[in-house]
Amino acid sequence: MDAFDPEKRPALWLSCALLAGAMATTAVILLVNSLYDLSLPVHQSWLPVLAGGIAGFLAGRMALRLRGTSRRLEESEKRLREFYRNTPALLHSLDNRGRILQVSQAWLALLGYDREEVIGKDFFAFVVSEHVEQIRGEHFQKLDELGQIRDVTYYLINANEDIIEVAISEVARRDAEGRITESLAVLSDLTTHRATEERIERLAYFDTLTGLPNRSLMNDRIVQAVAQARREKRQVGIFFLDLDRFKLINDTQGHAIGDLVLRSVAQRLKKFIRSGDTFARLGGDEFVIIQADPNHDPNFTIMGKRIIDTLAQPFQVGNRELFTTVSVGVAIYPIDGDDPETLLQSADTAMYVAKSRGRNNMQFFSTEMNAAAMAKTNLENKLREALSHGELQQHYQAQVNLVTGRVTGVEALLRWYDSDGALTPSRQIIEIADESGLAFPLGEWVLKTACHQAKAWQEQGLPPLRMSVNLSGHHIRQPNFIEYLESILNQTGIKPNTLEIELAENSVMGSISDSIMALTDLKVRGINLSIDDFGTGCSSLLYLKHFPIHRVKIAQEFIRDIIHNPDYAAITEAIIVMANSLQLSVTAVGVEDPVQLKFLRERGCAEGQGLLFGAALNAEQMTEFLQQSNCQLERFVTSGNQKEFDFEGPSTEIH
Repeated sequence: MDAFDPEKRPALWLSCALLAGAMATTAVILLVNSLYDLSLPVHQSWLPVLAGGIAGFLAGRMALRLRGTSRRLEESEKRLREFYRNTPALLHSLDNRGRILQVSQAWLALLGYDREEVIGKDFFAFVVSEHVEQIRGEHFQKLDELGQIRDVTYYLINANEDIIEVAISEVARRDAEGRITESLAVLSDLTTHRATEERIERLAYFDTLTGLPNRSLMNDRIVQAVAQARREKRQVGIFFLDLDRFKLINDTQGHAIGDLVLRSVAQRLKKFIRSGDTFARLGGDEFVIIQADPNHDPNFTIMGKRIIDTLAQPFQVGNRELFTTVSVGVAIYPIDGDDPETLLQSADTAMYVAKSRGRNNMQFFSTEMNAAAMAKTNLENKLREALSHGELQQHYQAQVNLVTGRVTGVEALLRWYDSDGALTPSRQIIEIADESGLAFPLGEWVLKTACHQAKAWQEQGLPPLRMSVNLSGHHIRQPNFIEYLESILNQTGIKPNTLEIELAENSVMGSISDSIMALTDLKVRGINLSIDDFGTGCSSLLYLKHFPIHRVKIAQEFIRDIIHNPDYAAITEAIIVMANSLQLSVTAVGVEDPVQLKFLRERGCAEGQGLLFGAALNAEQMTEFLQQSNCQLERFVTSGNQKEFDFEGPSTEIH
């Protein structure tokens, strides 16, 4: 068995060759002796036998070398065939008549054929053209003249009879006489390459949700529209669209439904966008229409009306009808700007004015709007600086029990005085904070400052007071709000029932189920909850019983006119009766007149807050107020005589 070991085969072959050579020589000597009757002595025959053995040995070595060379050539050709077939490159080789000699597996995969279907077939039978023979002639003429061709485009038909565009680079092999014997080609799949480029371009320039142009492509379109309008002395209209209360759809119906509504908006408006106009989505619920069709005279008012009317119709999503309106701002080239940034900013400004004027309307940009927008931007920047540099102040206003006259709590009120000492109204601060994203850091600062002040008063020996802090529904619905609040309570060391969080009625009505969950989380931790500006929102009576609150605060709009306006008096009285029946405390805000106080006491209102009991004071002033006011307030509330209450503090404050 060892003789068949591949490593011992060369030695075996040489031994056999040596023996065969010696035996052949001996046979020749014997044959010659017998034919010619020669008598060759044995001692003289060893030399021919040795020569024969050597000749056999040399012949064996030569045969081994030839056999090894042949085997290596076969293995090399096999590897080359396997590499050729399995390479991911698109390869084929042709003979000098254009017949396919070999193809790679990638080539077959691209065209969808089996190897047996193409080997030996004319390559040009797969070429799609009305002039195939002309293409064949030019192909081989270039190969013959240049020895190669580079990036020549052909259209090939695949097994499914689809047309595939390829680019072919090919090199020729010649024989000793210079004639082409075969050629090797490399193909590039232009169809797939172009499809990939188109997908990349769509991702770069088109919105994936609606298929509309995105901000990048929209800017290019504005540049083109403005350039053409400048040459032709025409106008271009930029319409900035923002859906009204779209966030409510996302919050109540989910983002999947919200996406369906956005797609429906795009489909509706696309129907009347002319070929020369552009309809783009900036992101979220913001869209832009560029009215620049040179073949039509622009009528911006008609376009705006069509947008508003089209989106005023309900959206049918499954078995639900959803409603949303749109606020539209319009900027016109060249009146309102001559570059994309300025025109978009002008249209955006006009859109915000449309929002402020009740939504579901259109506003054209004006210089007055620009001045107001600049003032608002400056105010926003100043607010950011004030927050980061510690320039904001916290004031406090007393809340008084209308039966005993004692101070039961204080409300923390944000105050911001500019460099000239002018007070910025609280509503304006809230509006700027909401629009600029400062609402959350601002609310956290107010909450933290108020809790530290409540602890300071306790350490000064003042009786525990309820500290009320205004926050928005967005604050309490934040995932990390509870953890943040607990960290503040731990830092300051005040008890949870010392804190009361006030929420504007409209802010909790925007997302009722989420608000109820967030409020319940706060209530189980012992924190007091109240609804501020009660009576100004929608569906108050229907949902009030579902909210885990302790108190309602009657909006000061009602309290201010309860004496002279019978309707407001009736509303106030109804709120007090309803709250008492639900075992909720009631605080009347904006009490400024003893007659108002008398009205509220007679209707069973438990608590009041307003200038009648004292203005909002800074921490130092409020400390002094709390130290000396209770006795005076008790006499005043029970007697109704304002002379009994003579604490001197700021006479007016904006609440």
